[in-house]
Amino acid sequence: MAQKYRIYINEKVVLLTAKTPDPGLGYQAIDAEHFDLKIVYHWALKQKNTLFYVLCTDAKAFLKQIIKSNFLIEAAGGLVTNKHGEHLFIYRNDKWDLPKGKIEKKEKTKIAAVREVEEECGIKVNKLEEKICKTYHTYIYKNEVVLKKTHWFKMRYKGKEKLVPQIEEGITDVRWFSDREVPAITNNTFPSIIDVLVKEKLIAEKV
Repeated sequence: MAQKYRIYINEKVVLLTAKTPDPGLGYQAIDAEHFDLKIVYHWALKQKNTLFYVLCTDAKAFLKQIIKSNFLIEAAGGLVTNKHGEHLFIYRNDKWDLPKGKIEKKEKTKIAAVREVEEECGIKVNKLEEKICKTYHTYIYKNEVVLKKTHWFKMRYKGKEKLVPQIEEGITDVRWFSDREVPAITNNTFPSIIDVLVKEKLIAEKV
């Protein structure tokens, strides 16, 4: 299967792909030869369309070039599941999210992922499992367009500690959701979080 990658600009998506998307999906093409994320960021936000694609022979190599050409911030977080099969979500900036945060200098990705979950939710992770995926999104930081790459891991929790939201990080609620309840969250979350949930088969894939 040909590789494809998504870069999110708020609620919009730029798909890097070696195969043209189905015309019925409504994707708008962006020229690969002159692609500049800094320019595309501001341009895309002004468009009514929310779906864009860049046709490239090697999507992975194209993504690497984008990363090389822009200021990259790396973060890590996790999808935590307890002994009842429930999944841990935080509420921040009026949206449901998964706990995550920036990787500190010289800190290993896996250690950062666990640290951020524990700090933001007030629990002790019992087991770090395999990586789920990586997601990419852009935003303005110090008046500059930056690209954030987030590493997501599966985690297990066996304790009974009271969930404590990290208020200083803007988190106002931390809550467990069952498999049945997770799909409702997709109405008020970020596109990158939907990618994680799709990977874990908690929801069906959507455009």
